[in-house]
Formats: sequence, structure tokens, C-alpha cells
Amino acid sequence: MEKQNNFCCCTMALGENYCALALELAKDLEKHSPDIPLVVLTDSPKYFKSQSNVLAFKHHQVSFGCYHDKRFAIAKAISLFNSCLFLDADMRILAPIPLNIKWQPGITAKIVWKDITKHNKNPFELKLLHQMANKLSLKLEDIDFVHECLFVVTRDSGLELEFLNYWGKIAPYFELRGFYRGEGHTIGLAAAKVGLPIRRDAMNEIVFFKDKLELQAIKRGEANPLDTAEYFEKQRSLEYPTRSIINKALNKVKTSYYNLYRLLNLLTITMMDLRFYGR
Repeated sequence: MEKQNNFCCCTMALGENYCALALELAKDLEKHSPDIPLVVLTDSPKYFKSQSNVLAFKHHQVSFGCYHDKRFAIAKAISLFNSCLFLDADMRILAPIPLNIKWQPGITAKIVWKDITKHNKNPFELKLLHQMANKLSLKLEDIDFVHECLFVVTRDSGLELEFLNYWGKIAPYFELRGFYRGEGHTIGLAAAKVGLPIRRDAMNEIVFFKDKLELQAIKRGEANPLDTAEYFEKQRSLEYPTRSIINKALNKVKTSYYNLYRLLNLLTITMMDLRFYGR
């Protein structure tokens, strides 16, 4: 990053629970890195109007599990800034993010796994991944998996836009066949297709809390659970708040309605290119 205003963080915040989590993330950035804006794609922009460090944009969920909607947050952020650091909404930033980091063009990720076939042993998913690799004239063994909770995308002469376009093309193929998660696979496939470089970096300068990664560190004996107990508790209270039976029922009805809408939208997209999505 050569100029302070050439870099931002970005995230997705869909639904009240994740808006509440993203608000905590925004407050962390305001405290530790007030000069770094947070671009948020959300169905409730008004939720963030009290945060001067947030650029909130209206977004309605497109993908089934919302996992692949992350590409829209990145697209918006990269249209405004040279580099963006994607963070899951349920993450916390625990210290200042240095302003003098020079991000290389392409993708820089904290966790990159070489050769997807060595890390994904699910036969159903592997079959779909091989099918997609063949469609893209790629070898799955050459594809990197990018852990999607913490990675940077930096402009690269337009390749980043081609990458996002292919992400949007690959995702419906998987979702139409019931593979909703695993956007890290799609990131690797799309980047390889357009030649967008992927680099692994320890990112030790970015001190953060992510529940799943922290649990793994605790299990390996590399972290003390008492150090992050307050963050676990805060996340649970926001992500899984107590709801009345009526609210739970209404949410189920709403979810069913929107899932039907997303299915129809997915079918419309795939009907427009049967050659790509048909097999």
C-alpha cells in the first residue's frame, strides 16, 4: 500500500445477527486503525450509520449460503480502493493494522493449501471440483485452496475483475448441484483460470480473532482459552441470540421464501448458458 487511502477492509453482513457482529468488527477498526475504512455489503445499511469508518452498501443475498456473495463485497471494495482485506463479519481485530504494508497485485492470503485434492477428501465435492477444473481446462492438482476468512485482493491490470467474473460463473454450477460452501475452492479455480497470482503470507502484522482458527490453536496447545474467552462469549451472544418461538417460525418461513427466489434466480442464470452449466 503506497497511499493510506488505497487500502480498505471489507465484509458481508446479512441479517441482524451478522450486522451486530460486523458492528463489533467496525468498532475494533475504529479503535485500532481509524484511518482504514470498512466496506460493508449489507441488507441493513442503516445499522452502521453511527460508524464514521464504515462505507455501507445495500445488498440482497444472491447465493444460497451467502458464502459466494463475498465476491460482491470484494468487487465493491476494489472499485473504490487499490487493495482490500476481506474479513468474515464474525472476526475481531485486536491491534492496529500497519499502514505501510505494500500488497502485491493479485491475492495474498494467510492460509493457502496447495493441491485441493490433498485437502478435500469428500468424494461428492471432489467429483464436482474435477468437473469444473475440466470445464476450465485446468488440472485440479494445480489449484490452490484459499482460506476465505482473511485474504487481500489487490488490483492487477484488470485481472482481478476477470477473477471476480469467473467466481460468479463457477459458483452457480456448484450451487445448482448442492455444493454451497467451499468458496475457497472457487477462489482458487477462478484465479488459476485468469492467471491472477495467489501468494501465501503469514500476515503476522494483522492480529485477529476468528473462532474456528482459535479453537484449532487451543486444541494444538498454541493458545490459552482464557485469553480469548470474552471474544467467544461475545460472538455466541450476537450470533445465536435467544429468539421467541414466533420469531423462529417467521424466520423459517422467510428463509424458505427467499431460498425459492434464489433457486429460480439460479435456474435463470444457468439456463442462459446451458453449454457451461448443463453437464
